[in-house]
Amino acid sequence: MTSDDIWPPREVWVGRWLLVICALVVAMILVGGATRLTDSGLSITEWDLGKGLTPPLTESRWSEEFALYQRTVEFQEQNSEMTLAEFQYIYWWEWGHRFLGKVIGVAFALPALFFFFTGRLRGRFRVTLALFALGALQGAIGWWMVTSGLFSGLDVSPIRLAIHLGVALIILALALWVALGAFAWPRATGRLGLPRWAPFVLMALVFAQVMLGALLAGSRGGAAYADWPWIGGEWIPPTAFGLEPLWANFTEDHATQHLLHRTVGYVTALAAVGMALAALARGRGEARWTAAVVGALALAQAGLGVLTVISASPLSLSLAHQAGAVALWMAALAAARAAWR
Repeated sequence: MTSDDIWPPREVWVGRWLLVICALVVAMILVGGATRLTDSGLSITEWDLGKGLTPPLTESRWSEEFALYQRTVEFQEQNSEMTLAEFQYIYWWEWGHRFLGKVIGVAFALPALFFFFTGRLRGRFRVTLALFALGALQGAIGWWMVTSGLFSGLDVSPIRLAIHLGVALIILALALWVALGAFAWPRATGRLGLPRWAPFVLMALVFAQVMLGALLAGSRGGAAYADWPWIGGEWIPPTAFGLEPLWANFTEDHATQHLLHRTVGYVTALAAVGMALAALARGRGEARWTAAVVGALALAQAGLGVLTVISASPLSLSLAHQAGAVALWMAALAAARAAWR
């Protein structure tokens, strides 16, 4: 069977377009991470498409935006001494995050229309609509997340933050899967050396680990325990799972969050390395080398996670750790496609 015999048919330009979308989504995730870690997410208090297209360029606009922010609980209880210059710093992060979202919308919609009318979306029209719908939903989820912290607390809801990030990962995975298909990848029959569902299990572990990390970052718990391999000097902190109701431990208790995030991280790294070793021993083709990449990325990500913890989660390392998680997610998906196809 050649690439011309497959369905949907090979469309290189559709694949390139979707890879650009993937790159923009990755940038969006990292800018979003920086927005959260710099406490910038509540600096823009309105959902105004017109105002959002251009940043404040005059003194009056900056004064207007600062006055709106001063009405928030975050300003009144935490940042009441903030200067206009300090406000501008956090505002630029949030404005950049929202503006990048608009750029993604245009970069997706215009080429999608072109490819549709030229017949290049044959076999991919429904999934393109699904990506468009997910993108629109993601915008709504972003504002839903912001509203959870504007006038009722100091921060956005960690649960809504995790949902926002989770939908971004789903969009990235779907776009990358379709992009690889548009390139007719993998091009040759390969073998993983494990059941074809194994990489999908690994993807589930990576997804769970990222969600636990989002809950930890959303509750500002990254720097709560800066020791390793212990957590506050203990293998299992005695305060873990001590809150009632039980679900509160996942969003409010830093000891529980560290315990879960680290434990699932160990399991994920071991599963990735195990898959890589099995593929190197018994696999062939793209499935073999993509699994090896997954194993290497998992080890690097685990090491970066440890370095982030013992450094008390500085912005640079935290963002690098988030980028590593995204890279591992994408590599695991490539391995899943190579094994499945």
